[in-house]
Amino acid sequence: MLTFFVLGFAAGVLTGVPIGPANVAVIDAAYRHTLRRALAVGVGGAVADCLYATLGVLGVTPILNSNPAIPPVLYGISGVILVGFGFINVRSRPVPPATSDAPKAPNPSKEMWSGFTVGLALIAVNPAAAITWVVIVGNLLPAHATTFDGLALAVGVLLGSFSWFGTVAILTHRGKHLLGDRAVWIPRIIGIALMGYGVFLLTKAIRYWLA
Repeated sequence: MLTFFVLGFAAGVLTGVPIGPANVAVIDAAYRHTLRRALAVGVGGAVADCLYATLGVLGVTPILNSNPAIPPVLYGISGVILVGFGFINVRSRPVPPATSDAPKAPNPSKEMWSGFTVGLALIAVNPAAAITWVVIVGNLLPAHATTFDGLALAVGVLLGSFSWFGTVAILTHRGKHLLGDRAVWIPRIIGIALMGYGVFLLTKAIRYWLA
């Protein structure tokens, strides 16, 4: 069981590295709002990753294998979502620098809940994430694995994913103070990368249907 937990943790970290909507939302929250909100976004994204990993544990992989048209459709939907989300970040306006008399968040718990729902939704509405996790879990879990092994892997995904998102949040929070006004380019550059990844997914979908 410990082996599967470690595998899940590693998968959670590694799958967070590619630019995705959750990464962008974490960076945007850390840059525009507070570290607390950014961490809450990370928790929401990690929970969504865990839920998709659980689908893989429950054996959804054969369904995808028997219906090859499903992944291209989901890739196309994800591509549109990612291009749109990236465009929003590229076009975002700079936020005025905080001042000593700037008002604090009136309701920290509401701010965290809002961040959590954003992180959860951004992964949940990204079908490509579902395919990724179902396929990964299907490959990591051998046929003789028990249900508890699968759950241990899913928990590992949860903690690994949050470890990555939390690291991104902390680094962005520190970086915006070091970069000053130049920090405005952080979400814009990542937004461009996100649009590029969205175009890549759309290309995969189009190639399938043209073939």
